[in-house]
Amino acid sequence: MVGFESYVVVHNIAKRHNVGTLARSATAFGVTELILVGRRDFNAFGSHGSASHVRFRHFHSLIEARNYLKDEKDCDICGVEIADGASAVNEHPFKRSTAFLLGNEGSGLSAKEYEICDFFVYIPQYGCGTASLNVTVAASIVLHHFGVWAGFSERVRDGSKFIVADRPLRQGKRNICAGTEESIVEERKLRKESAKNGFFDEDGNGNSSEESSSELLNGLFS
Repeated sequence: MVGFESYVVVHNIAKRHNVGTLARSATAFGVTELILVGRRDFNAFGSHGSASHVRFRHFHSLIEARNYLKDEKDCDICGVEIADGASAVNEHPFKRSTAFLLGNEGSGLSAKEYEICDFFVYIPQYGCGTASLNVTVAASIVLHHFGVWAGFSERVRDGSKFIVADRPLRQGKRNICAGTEESIVEERKLRKESAKNGFFDEDGNGNSSEESSSELLNGLFS
């Protein structure tokens, strides 16, 4: 099998430093893009420099992200959740390029997240000590299984480590997923109108103040 791609959709993650660890797993398992929905800034803690080796893309809403993945990338969207009707990930229920949407660490996938998914996978557990896995651990397992199914080529090793590519040019400043000037201006306006805790909701509202939005705009286009 050749030509398949994987994507990771990050929305409503409670612990924002998990994005850095997700980026590390994404680079290890050949993810094409890590898609941020809502806030475009992220904490790269835990990435160990790997965040510069994966492409980031930003959308204000889940619907925008879904349209991009379905219409432009011809992807299935797979929810990673212990849900009724979900397939065990080790059964490799994949058919084509796939974007993986992981639930919030505490509450799992929201109703809006469920709506954009084409199918669901879960990770079978064999021990009795925990109800679920950490979101970054779950992502690593699922992405590895997809890579096996898709026939991704194993990275060359040197001794006990895999060879790391030269670091590419940075995609933006201060761990911010870059966008157009128009989209930044619109984001600034939306944030000023209504601030909330956590990531943007489906209407594009966020928790950053007007001052932080100004800093974001100046940082990207100065």
